[in-house]
Amino acid sequence: MESDYSERSWRSPDGLELYFRDYPAGDTGKTAVLCLHGLTRNSRDFESLAPHIAAKGHRVIVPDMRGRGQSAYAEDSATYAVTNYISDVTALLAQEEVGKFISIGTSMGGIMTMLMAQFAPEKIAGAVLNDIGPVVDAQGMEGIRTYLGKGGSFPTWMHAARSLEEVHGGSHPSFDTNDWLGMAKRTMTLCNNGRIAFDYDMKIADPFNDAGQNAVPPDLWPGFEALADKPLVLVRGALSTLLSTDTLSEMQRRAPDADTVIVPDAGHAPTLDEPEVRSAIDALLASVG
Repeated sequence: MESDYSERSWRSPDGLELYFRDYPAGDTGKTAVLCLHGLTRNSRDFESLAPHIAAKGHRVIVPDMRGRGQSAYAEDSATYAVTNYISDVTALLAQEEVGKFISIGTSMGGIMTMLMAQFAPEKIAGAVLNDIGPVVDAQGMEGIRTYLGKGGSFPTWMHAARSLEEVHGGSHPSFDTNDWLGMAKRTMTLCNNGRIAFDYDMKIADPFNDAGQNAVPPDLWPGFEALADKPLVLVRGALSTLLSTDTLSEMQRRAPDADTVIVPDAGHAPTLDEPEVRSAIDALLASVG
């Protein structure tokens, strides 16, 4: 519900006006939660999880990264890079006077979380990494390139939902029509011409497709290890092509106290609304306070 949050904005270091949802929790003293979406997604991915967390007394901040959702598009597509996204989020946290926070990151948001932990570990009180690790499987990267930045539009939400099912059906074999419609309404928008299109700047594909430049930093293990002694939840879709079982095993070896959740019948990426994932997140929140 819209009454669950306020719609607010902040300015990036290079002058873009960016959007975020702010779910207040009152003066509870509990740690704020930052929710970070994936490459082509936006704050609507957390429209179910965020109010659930806020109801437990945590303020929840959910930004749209530059070029997504209601945030401004960049003139220079080269700025669609993880380092810039982190600079943007750092400016947001400074504006909102958030010191320490729990980070929940899906895919690209998890990469951001690991890098933030590497360079400012004292600011992260705990983390959830959703279907992402320090090594990103090449098969999954190639899969993303097959649809990233391709554009296209649809006459109805049902057409949009069916298109998503054609592309991502293998990642969510148990989704029904309502699930695909829900995903369409989270990832797409109704345009001025009455057509429905993806809610991101197609130019985010430019740096991603430039031989992988800016897509994934070369060594994320130091960032992951900076999270290893903190409350940590590792989520993997059992069908994931982006987070391999070998990488997950190595993550578990380096962070033996992490809580690992494998979501059956899910690829990239679990929605974080699955009961077993919610339970793990609730336990992490309770441990951090």
